Amino acid sequence: MANTKSAEKANRQSIKHRARNQHANSTVRTSVRKFRETLESADAATVATGLKSAIREIAKAASKGIIHKSQAARRISRLSKAAHAKSAAK
Repeated sequence: MANTKSAEKANRQSIKHRARNQHANSTVRTSVRKFRETLESADAATVATGLKSAIREIAKAASKGIIHKSQAARRISRLSKAAHAKSAAK
């Protein structure tokens, strides 16, 4: 339990920040999941659209400090690699 006004404010802020971060992380996970689903069953155009959407969400989360920029780069690299392997296989 917070004992001072500043500690109470910090607690309120941390609750807001946590909710914002959870939403952003959920959005990133959803976009990556949708990309992986299109990767399995779709043509090259929809794969490219899904990849673009997933990259956008990951980059946005990194720019807001929700995920580390190195983690964002790693995730984007892995998704791109999977998309290119799919297009090369056909």
